[in-house]
Amino acid sequence: MGNLETLQKKLGRERAALGVTTTGATLVEPGLVRVGGMGPTHIVPCERLDRMVHWLRQVGFTIEESNDLESLVWGKLIVNAGINPLSALLRVPNGELLERKDAIWLMYAAAREVAAVANAKGVSLPFDEPELEIVNVAHHTARNHSSMYQDILRGAPTEIDAICGAIVEEGSKLGVPTPINETFWHLIRAIVPRDKEIEG
Repeated sequence: MGNLETLQKKLGRERAALGVTTTGATLVEPGLVRVGGMGPTHIVPCERLDRMVHWLRQVGFTIEESNDLESLVWGKLIVNAGINPLSALLRVPNGELLERKDAIWLMYAAAREVAAVANAKGVSLPFDEPELEIVNVAHHTARNHSSMYQDILRGAPTEIDAICGAIVEEGSKLGVPTPINETFWHLIRAIVPRDKEIEG
C-alpha cells in the first residue's frame, strides 16, 4: 500500500504507474534469483511502458493490462499480510506454514482482517475466500522464502509498514479492528532497527 503514491511524490505523477505481480522469487545471490511461482503481472495501460512490456513478454512473463488494479492490490495485500510476516518471524519457507496448525490460524486471522478492511472501504476482492487463496499461494510457493523473510536474513529494510502497518492505519480510520496485523507489524519492527526500515 502506498507504493504508487511514494513513487509519484519522488518522481512525478507522469513517471510512475501501478502494477501488481504474482510471480515469486528467492534471491540466491546478487543478480541471481530462483523462481518460486510464476503468475501474471498486471499493469495499467500506459504508452510509456510499451517497450518494457514488450521485453517482459519476450522473456516469458505474462503481462495483462487493467484500468482498475485496486482489487488486485488488496488481493495481494491479503496474501502478503498472512504469509510474509509470519514466515519471517518463524524463519520458515512459505510451505512450512501449512504444516503448523497455529500458523494456519494466524494466517487465516490476518487474511480475514484485511478482507474486513477492504470490505469497509468498498473494495471488491478478486477472490471469494481469502483463506483459500492464502493456502493456494503458500502451496504453490512452498519452497520460497518470502521477501520479508529474505530481508530479515539480510538485515535489510522490510515492507512491513506498507503491508501490516497500512492495514492497521486503514482499519483505524474505518473502525475495523486489526489486532493480528498490528501484532505482526510491531514484531517485525522490533526485529529490524528503525534506522534500517523503509521510510514512507
